[in-house]
Amino acid sequence: VPRDSLWRAQTPQAFHYEAILAAHEAAIGAALTDDAAVAAAAGLEVRLVEGSAENIKVTTSGDLQLAERWYAARQAATAAETRVGQGFDVHRFGPGDHVTLCGVVIPHNQSLLGHSDADVALHAATDALLGALAAGDIGSHFPPSDPQWAGADSAVFISHAADLLRAAGGRLCHLDLTVICEAPKVAPHREAMRARLAELLAVETTRISVKATTTERLGFTGRREGIAAQASATISLPRQSET
Repeated sequence: VPRDSLWRAQTPQAFHYEAILAAHEAAIGAALTDDAAVAAAAGLEVRLVEGSAENIKVTTSGDLQLAERWYAARQAATAAETRVGQGFDVHRFGPGDHVTLCGVVIPHNQSLLGHSDADVALHAATDALLGALAAGDIGSHFPPSDPQWAGADSAVFISHAADLLRAAGGRLCHLDLTVICEAPKVAPHREAMRARLAELLAVETTRISVKATTTERLGFTGRREGIAAQASATISLPRQSET
């Protein structure tokens, strides 16, 4: 049989409901093989839309096995990869009456000094996210030489990193943050810090860990000259091409 006018039909076939219903009602008792034949018998125009050979109708166990092989191959090609980034930041103390950690204002007899709001915790968390994305560091996105970032809310920085993660099709699996200082005490503010970080990153608080430790009065943090923070971020990204 000449094949230049033959087509292999696939499910689904699509029709306007009222028209195909009327066609079926008119075809009661007729020997027709599918909806396209019913439509053609009723005088409806049937148009062809080219499809994919993988768009099979699963009827037999062999069909199911074929579909599973195609699905497994596609998942392997597009599977997510896991990445981990780390960030570290330090700010020294100066005159003031509070510090800001993870966007939470904590009363203290000194303040942290910096070009922005000196939120050392958010800065470390931002660098951890950027590191996982291989997207540079906070200074490359928000140069301290740029006056527009003077006194800026560090929420802008971590929100930018979160936007980059979403734009890459990724998601945050976990963020682990450690604040290193003798004072102020972080424990009373830990849950508020977790909640604010989760809000800025648009994730559940169960994905955010905030811890605090001291250096046993050793080093600059032990002398209460400043605060350090380190963070690690675990993200999931669509698998990158090896080429």
